Amino acid sequence: MKHLIISLIAVSFLAAISCSKSKEQLEKESRRSDEDKSETLSIIPVNPLKDAFFGETHVHTSTSMDAFIGGNRLTPEDAYRFARGEEVVANGSAHKLKRPLDFCAISDHAEYFGETYTLMNPGTPGYDDPIAKQMREANNYEDAMALFVKYVITPARTGGSVHPSFYQGDTSTMSGWRKNFEATEKYYEPGKFTTLHAFEWSAAPNAGNLHRNVIFRDTLVPRMPFSANDSRDPQKLWEWMGQQIENGCTLLAIPHNSNGSKGMMFPEVDMDGNPITAEYAEIRQKMEPAIEMMQIKGNSEVHPDFWPNDEFADFEMAYSIQDYSGRKFEKRNYVRYGLERGLKYEEDLGVNPFKYGFVGGSDNHNGTPGNVEENNYTVGSHGLADQTAEDRLTQVIDGWATAYDINPGSLTGVWAESNTRESIWDAIKNKETFATSGPRMKVRLFGGYDFESNYISTSFVKEGYSKGVPMGGDLPEVNGKSPQFIVWAIKDPMGPGLDRIQIIKGWLENGEMKEAIYNVAVSDDRKIQSDGSVEPLKAMVNMETGDFDSSKGSSELMTVWTDPDFDPSQKAFYYARVLQLPTARWTLYDEIREGVKYPDAIPKSIVERAWSSPIWYSPE
Repeated sequence: MKHLIISLIAVSFLAAISCSKSKEQLEKESRRSDEDKSETLSIIPVNPLKDAFFGETHVHTSTSMDAFIGGNRLTPEDAYRFARGEEVVANGSAHKLKRPLDFCAISDHAEYFGETYTLMNPGTPGYDDPIAKQMREANNYEDAMALFVKYVITPARTGGSVHPSFYQGDTSTMSGWRKNFEATEKYYEPGKFTTLHAFEWSAAPNAGNLHRNVIFRDTLVPRMPFSANDSRDPQKLWEWMGQQIENGCTLLAIPHNSNGSKGMMFPEVDMDGNPITAEYAEIRQKMEPAIEMMQIKGNSEVHPDFWPNDEFADFEMAYSIQDYSGRKFEKRNYVRYGLERGLKYEEDLGVNPFKYGFVGGSDNHNGTPGNVEENNYTVGSHGLADQTAEDRLTQVIDGWATAYDINPGSLTGVWAESNTRESIWDAIKNKETFATSGPRMKVRLFGGYDFESNYISTSFVKEGYSKGVPMGGDLPEVNGKSPQFIVWAIKDPMGPGLDRIQIIKGWLENGEMKEAIYNVAVSDDRKIQSDGSVEPLKAMVNMETGDFDSSKGSSELMTVWTDPDFDPSQKAFYYARVLQLPTARWTLYDEIREGVKYPDAIPKSIVERAWSSPIWYSPE
């Protein structure tokens, strides 16, 4: 039976990658696939009001050459097993998730599928090349970093020779891509665990991060992924995606690490120096419905230097990224700025290029998707760079930041009717998503005009859909009425209580970008003052044990909020930010368990959070 399954997967792949089939072939296969699919899906639970599923959209296995050089030998199969809750040997130690994921996309770098296929398969042409041998035998940080800089960083950032000498061309790239495809098919269990075909396009011109994760809805994928070796211009990536759509593929892209983009993620000009046009804005909005809010290399929502009035802006900033590759913090690197600039583009061009929903990811390079819990960060995230607590104290993550300055990463939450590829992908496409900094708190946001004020948590969802729009949606103008928002959050069952829910609003006033932060729901019977402030809760973390204060905070918060400063003539967006009470950061757990001592400036406790995707208001 095992051999039969492998044979069927191989046949499936040969069919799936043929994105250049005739329309008649595609329609015939689609009908046959739909018949098979309907039989399978008929036994999968479906909830029209949708359930929350947690997953990972950004993780690397040994198929990514930088991860391989760093010591990762876990395959995509191993990564999927880990995501499902199985134990693997990661970074030299047995390791497993405390809770399995609901879905996972393995996003290995498109640039190196061929190289890693050669590196991992004895007997293949190029396997015995001296450089390949050096990569396999690198067993210390210094040797690995030297190889990484020479064969990954330098070509990626300078446009130099893009492949080492042992690369065997397109055939090896297709072979590596095929192995990822086979693993993704093998571990897909509709209704239980969803796998999504994906890759990362890793362009970094002048060391400015423009990376995108490309995710497919089904098994119809191209013969080869599009890599930064093909082009480092995102417009060329979108052009390629458009060609795949014409050929029958269904795919989307998710940008990440805008915090390290050197001002290029939300630009004023394209890569050729031309002003942003309506055509640019339209294709970007079509191809990129979501953006990664946070990952290992920092939180990209806001920065306290540019948002001094946001009392919760100073969160996992990865300050040391400024020490590497000529990066400097800029306001235009952050997602909230991008949302506001998008409103201005919409006013000027008629289209918003930055109309993003929110997802989270880890960018973990150990092949351990979803390993984001602070108290489970015992094996690090980047191989030999942060393998032990001592490594995390002294070393640097791949030229990005000091190891103690990064974080374990974040998760994507989706509201979907079922745990299937179609439903999960559609939720991302429709922006009915939320990001969390790691905990599995849930958040929902609906916008409308005729909501009641006394909903309870068991009844508001139906009303939210019937009378309004969910997160990711658009609110039209209705007779100048001020919009209402139903916002709800529930805590992580394993975490502390919730502190508060905030609504972040951005708008255009006479062509100027503005914003405001509203505390809309708070715990422990505190009052929201007339100036909008809330008295902080004294909920301390025990520095000896890492335990949080379980006596305070709310298990659930909910309210119906009306914008008190609404002007029907102004374009605006609204998103929810949910804050939980403080918990121990991974650095404190390292100090308690391993006896290391991190610099005093490095936080020992954090305020974890979740962000809903925005809802946009547009006047007629």
